[in-house]
Amino acid sequence: MLAGCRFQAVNALRPLARTITYRASNLYTDPSKNQEPGVSTSPDISTEQREILDRALRVDQAGEIAANWIYRGQFAVLGRDPRVGPLIQEMWDQEKVHLEVMDKLQLQHEVRPTLLSEFAKAAGFALGAATALMGKEAAMACTEAVETVIGEHYDDKFSQLKDFELLPSSHPSISLLRDVIKEFRDDELEHLDTAVEHHSQRAPAHALLSAVVGGGCKVAIELCKRF
Repeated sequence: MLAGCRFQAVNALRPLARTITYRASNLYTDPSKNQEPGVSTSPDISTEQREILDRALRVDQAGEIAANWIYRGQFAVLGRDPRVGPLIQEMWDQEKVHLEVMDKLQLQHEVRPTLLSEFAKAAGFALGAATALMGKEAAMACTEAVETVIGEHYDDKFSQLKDFELLPSSHPSISLLRDVIKEFRDDELEHLDTAVEHHSQRAPAHALLSAVVGGGCKVAIELCKRF
């Protein structure tokens, strides 16, 4: 029941149309675009706004690091499974793009990376491998829990960015950042859908596993904001 309520709540975050016709992240992954103002400049904003932007991007980058290592851990265990292996690889490949973009955003806006990046890698790999060793359904339950928290986090961040009173929304990097956050949120929620479609909720002790993994993700987000 708890998992069902949580899944319904996350469903409310989804846009009605899931078909992506424009990917803002392409401006960061296409070498021919690396001189575009949106990807090569940062706005002149207040100290307070700069601190908020720094915290936001630091957490997002750390989250993508952890997500990459979770999928790496899952793939190490289940990569040869003919049914689940390609699925994990596909989601992992998308997370690699997310991390590539976040790394470029971190450099673009001169944000200090989290001090916990090595911990995020180790913990992510351990979590991915451990849940995969518990079985395919447990691996998908891990993905469901993680992507629920990350999707909610991106959705909160998107709302927060819209509320910056003095944020120069006319600056190309800010409008692009909003589009990237929205795109990544939708990607993470698509991963959640995939996990549920592949029987994440059949995992042993699904509610407990989801609560532990989701709770750990929320703690990690708060720690990365500070460190």
